[in-house]
Amino acid sequence: MVAYTNNNFAKDIDDRKRTSGFVFFLGSGAMLWSSKKQLVVTLSTTETEYIATASCACQCIWIKRIMETLDFNENHTLILCANNSTIQLSKNLVFHGMNKHIDVRFHFLRDMVNNGSIELKHCSSQSQVADIMTKPLKLEQFLNLRSKMGLIKHRQ
Repeated sequence: MVAYTNNNFAKDIDDRKRTSGFVFFLGSGAMLWSSKKQLVVTLSTTETEYIATASCACQCIWIKRIMETLDFNENHTLILCANNSTIQLSKNLVFHGMNKHIDVRFHFLRDMVNNGSIELKHCSSQSQVADIMTKPLKLEQFLNLRSKMGLIKHRQ
């Protein structure tokens, strides 16, 4: 199972809250996706991405439990995010000093990374499928990401 997660950065001019999004793939097709406004105002891009990735990890747990009831065991999930600081924060306890303001409930992501049930890797903006859930895109990028999701075949 592979998940892409991303968010926009304070695009809502009324409350400055971000929109988080994720897309889960099983095999070559998207099986679950979401776009949701974050409930908190964050102070940095790292914090926003960390919260979005933690939310994505919660969905991983939910999906894994459903898959287990169907006798399909998925022990490892790869989450691709566009923020290297989020990846470093999830791996390095020393790095957290600059981010103590991040709510404890989101730090379970670090536990999931440390126990190996989730792996975080960087994903370039051009390949970030979750962008389709979080921000307005140029038509070419929208069609490209929609095609990557496997929902609609692009006609030539």
